[in-house]
Amino acid sequence: MSTTGTNTRYVALLRGVNVGGRTRVDMAGSRELALELGFEEVRSHLNSGNLVFSHDSGDESALGELLERGIERRFGAHVSCLVREAGYLREVVAGNPFPEAAGHGKLLHASFLSHRLPEERTTTIDAAGFQPERFRLGDRVIYMYLPDGIGRSGLADALNRPAVLGETVATTRNWNTVSKLLELVDS
Repeated sequence: MSTTGTNTRYVALLRGVNVGGRTRVDMAGSRELALELGFEEVRSHLNSGNLVFSHDSGDESALGELLERGIERRFGAHVSCLVREAGYLREVVAGNPFPEAAGHGKLLHASFLSHRLPEERTTTIDAAGFQPERFRLGDRVIYMYLPDGIGRSGLADALNRPAVLGETVATTRNWNTVSKLLELVDS
């Protein structure tokens, strides 16, 4: 493996782990697993499936699949893992269409997507009917401003329906987490 100086920084977003007693994935064990898989400078954030690491692969999909197979072997559960380069995360933060909400990190969310979502998939959503909640589609991300939180959000539910997502895997983080992951990936 190449030296750390030539490696790319990544964030891995594990979908649906350690939420509501469902799929349990120990983050300390995940860090150990990532090191065993050849990832470097591995750190985790919170207990909700966020890893930051370096690797020389350059292939987000391959790294995600490697991590998925490793988690299944070690923890006995299939967990979708979206891996994104640090530059992509910087673009997501810079592209925030709701900058006025960025200081309220639990009200602003980013749903990271496995694939670019065709805009026409969201045209069936009556955005005006969900006001004051709002959303914008970005590059493999849906930005959501949810002033009453995600737990009671009709808009978040509508955006997660199969008619909108299809086969696209989505995993959501609040803006506090997105900001912290950017900080970690840049440190």
